[in-house]
This record gives sequence, structure tokens and C-alpha cells, in this order.
Amino acid sequence: MKIKYSILFSVFVGLQCLTAQQILTPEEAVALALENNYGIKIANKNNEVAENNTSVLNSGYLPTLTGNAGATYNLDNTEVEFSDSRPDAVLNGAKSNRYNASINVNYVLFDGLGRHYNYKRLKEEYQLSELQVRETIETTIIQLFSIYYTVAQLTENTEVLEQTLVISKDRLTRAGYQFDYGQSTKLAVLNAEVDINNDSINLISIEQELKNTSRDLNVVLGNAIDHNFKVNTDIDFVLNLNREELYEKAKARNVSLLQVNKNIQISELDIKTGKSAYLPTLGLTGSYGWNENNNNAASFVAVSTNTGLSAGINLTWNLFDGGSTLTRVRNAKINLENQQLQKEQLLISVERDFENAWDDYQNKLTIFRVQEKNIKTAQSNFDRSQEQFKIGQVNSIEFRQAQLNLINAELSRNQAKYDAKLSELIVLQLAGELLNVQF
Repeated sequence: MKIKYSILFSVFVGLQCLTAQQILTPEEAVALALENNYGIKIANKNNEVAENNTSVLNSGYLPTLTGNAGATYNLDNTEVEFSDSRPDAVLNGAKSNRYNASINVNYVLFDGLGRHYNYKRLKEEYQLSELQVRETIETTIIQLFSIYYTVAQLTENTEVLEQTLVISKDRLTRAGYQFDYGQSTKLAVLNAEVDINNDSINLISIEQELKNTSRDLNVVLGNAIDHNFKVNTDIDFVLNLNREELYEKAKARNVSLLQVNKNIQISELDIKTGKSAYLPTLGLTGSYGWNENNNNAASFVAVSTNTGLSAGINLTWNLFDGGSTLTRVRNAKINLENQQLQKEQLLISVERDFENAWDDYQNKLTIFRVQEKNIKTAQSNFDRSQEQFKIGQVNSIEFRQAQLNLINAELSRNQAKYDAKLSELIVLQLAGELLNVQF
């Protein structure tokens, strides 16, 4: 049974018509990744194996039943001396055959509680496998949005450069008119042509980068959609994130910590399983058999047939096995101590990673807000320079500088926006909340 998360409840509707849509939303991207990503598929298959291992058929609690059958044919040359008064006999090619069949049952009544602890271990391993699936999903979602937001950023950057090229072409037209009417030199026209070429090259490069990154995104989605798609460039930040609350959740719900806790429980069961070898094993056996013998003429009995039931109880106690059980128990205890040390180490790492991720998120969110204000300043400066350029109060070099300032501000704003959103997702991942948010 695959792990079900709240994120799955609202994202699978309408996926079959995605190829007809132009915009790939974050919800649809997550749904496609959960359905088609090969890493997630493999993790789910491994989880199915772990679930199968928890079946009662793999518990050791059920009896074993075996069937046996056989047939023997003899062709003998026999010399017989009878103990009574009958004369001696010589038999050449004397035939005899035997047939047998049986059904045998074996059942272990008590094995020192070894199968009990082993069965509990299999259940813990299944829960560990579920956590591993969750970790794979979280890692895949972070990978997905790292590429998704890169596609979104490149999409907005492409729009910026397209608009830049339009403005540069208009500038070339104006420079040509000014040169024709003697209001400017040929140098202004040449500068405008150079800038158009540079803008065209930048646009061609970013369009190719956008195509390549879109293909990367489709790989994460299991190549489930047509390559001609766009992504949603609107970003909504999760409001009112509380640092202390998220930190407490990180210590309680971080998937890596949950896995090491599960490994500790498994190690404790390994110790108990090892100690079970100190106790005896008690078992029941039973069988029902049929035997038929067809003897040659030298035998006192020509044909004999036996059928019957047999049952027994056996007790096995390994009083000394050379110390192998003791060694296994000691090693299991050491492994438990290692798991506990790993947990302590992981707690320190999770605390550090959370603090770093939180500070990084706050810084990038601040940078994004500053870049938003910077856009307004750069846009106002560009609009004023454009108006002055049209009436000849600003030369082409000054106008180009204002244009470059606006371009750089827009590109920086785009990067800051998606960097901040990705940082937010990493904070939520560390806090174990990534699969509980609406994308």
C-alpha cells in the first residue's frame, strides 16, 4: 500500500487533459511527479516488498506441510536356503517392488520468542520503508521545484529580453530618423545596431536555455507531458511562518530523525531476537503414511500394505553453540549504541540545517522585497529617460544605461523571487511540513 498524503487529495483531477493546457501549474507538476517519477515508482515498489514481508505467510507462525512419495523396483537373482524342511531354491530374475506415500506436518510451538520479535521487526521495517518513500517524495518535490522555478525564472527573463529587443529596435528607428535629419551622428545608429545584436544574442541564448531546462523538468515528471508547455510564474509565499513552531516540528517530524528512531527500535528487537536463541525450541510433528511391498517368491510375505498415523513432540535446546549467539547479542547491542549516537549527531545537524535554512529564507525574502522596490525606481528612471530621449535631452548612451539598469533590476527581481520560494520549501521540508502545504 502506497503512502497517502494530504497533498494527493486535490491534485489528480483533470490530469488527463493536461496536454491540451498551456500552463503547467505547481499542483499538476506535483501530481505528475508522484505518478510518473521513476525514483518514486521504485521507492513504492520497495515499499510493497516490505509490506509483503509483514504478511502472516512470512511470520513463521504457520505450520509446514510436505508430501512424499516413492517407488522402488528390484530384479534379483536369489539363492534361498529355508530353515524348515523345504528344499533350497534358486530364483533368477525375481521381481519385487515397493511403493510409499506420506503427508508430514511440522509446527513450532515455541522457539524462544524468536519469530515473535522477528515478526515485529518486519513490521518496523515496513514502517521504515514508508518513511523512505516519504523521503524520496520530499527530495523529488524539492528537485522538481528547483527546476520548475528555474523554468519560471527563464520564462520571465525571456519576456524581459523580448521587450528589451522591441525597445532597442524602436531606438534604432529613432536614431535613423535623427541621422537622416541631421540631428545625430552615424555613431548613434551604429551603437543602436550593436545593442540590437547583443539583445538578440541574449534572447537566443536564454530561449535555448529555457528549452533545455523545460526538458530537465519533463525528466523529473517521467516524460509524462508534451515538451510544449509553460509554467505558472505567479508565486504565493506561506504567510505567518513561526520559527519556534517549525523548529519543534523539525525535531519531531523530520523524516531523517523519524528514520533513525525507527532504526533504534529495529536494533532493540535485534537484541531480543538474538537472546531468544538461549531458550529451547519445542515443536510438533505428525504424518500419515501408506506403504505397499510386493515381494518376490523368496519372501515369506508376498504382499504387505501399511497405513497409519504418527505424531510426536520434540524439544531442542542448544546448550552451547561455541559462543556465536553471545557474539550476535553483543554486536546487536553495539549496533543499538551506534544508532543512538547517530540520532544525537543527526539532531545537531538538523538544528544547524534548520537555522541555516531559516536565515537563508529570511534573507532571500528580504532581498526579494528590496528588489521589488528597486524595480519601481529603475522603471521610473527608464520611463523618464525614454521621454527625454524622444525629445533629444538624453543621448543614446545614457538611454541605453537606463535600459540596462531596468533589465538588471528585473532579472535580479526574478531570481530573488524564486530563490526565496525555494528556500521556503526547504524550511518546510526540514520541519516535516513539505507534504502538508498547498503548492
